[in-house]
Amino acid sequence: MNGMIKRETMGAQLSSLLRGAILSGEFEPGEAVTETALAVRFGVSRGPMREAMRHLIDEGLLITVPYTGTRVLQLTSADIDDIYSMRICLEIFAFEQIWERRDDSFHVALRARHAALTEAIDAGDDIRSIDAELDLHGLVYETCGNGILLSSWSGIRARLQLYWAAHHRAHGITGPKRESHDDYVRFALGDSCERMKDEIRDHMSRGLDKTMAFVSSVEV
Repeated sequence: MNGMIKRETMGAQLSSLLRGAILSGEFEPGEAVTETALAVRFGVSRGPMREAMRHLIDEGLLITVPYTGTRVLQLTSADIDDIYSMRICLEIFAFEQIWERRDDSFHVALRARHAALTEAIDAGDDIRSIDAELDLHGLVYETCGNGILLSSWSGIRARLQLYWAAHHRAHGITGPKRESHDDYVRFALGDSCERMKDEIRDHMSRGLDKTMAFVSSVEV
């Protein structure tokens, strides 16, 4: 594997490989991971592996517990409830901020991300469909230009990635339904901010119900 990873981008590529291993279920939520074991697994030295682990800690996929070590993130149903409550508020706020500033480039970008999502769903590529779905929702935060808001979304995104991947594996799902974001895109490009905010609430509520049902079943 050493030869496959260019030295100048080793940290970034290791981050991507480790993220993929976590999302594909090679590492379970709550599983302990060590710098030494991961370095051996990926055939690299400990320095680049340390950098990759730091990156995933910043993303929120790994957590470090004092006197315990580093583990793959494991969320409870209470955590999920908090995340979705915050997500609704953040996404509504983001759309309020950009509503009058939506231009042709926003329309083109949103449609392109929606097309990328449906393409991933049609291909049956679960991990890519999760990334594409989060990319679609992420556009409003990127457009907003508020660094704190974007940082908040980045922290939520990693947690959603992990649990959607686990949920899909458990139920044999390969991504969301193909039409699941049609209304979201239509209202996001429409004329009524209030209708878009209603759609965000409805859309998030549907996602919360499914995610909570899965997480609660795992906790039992």
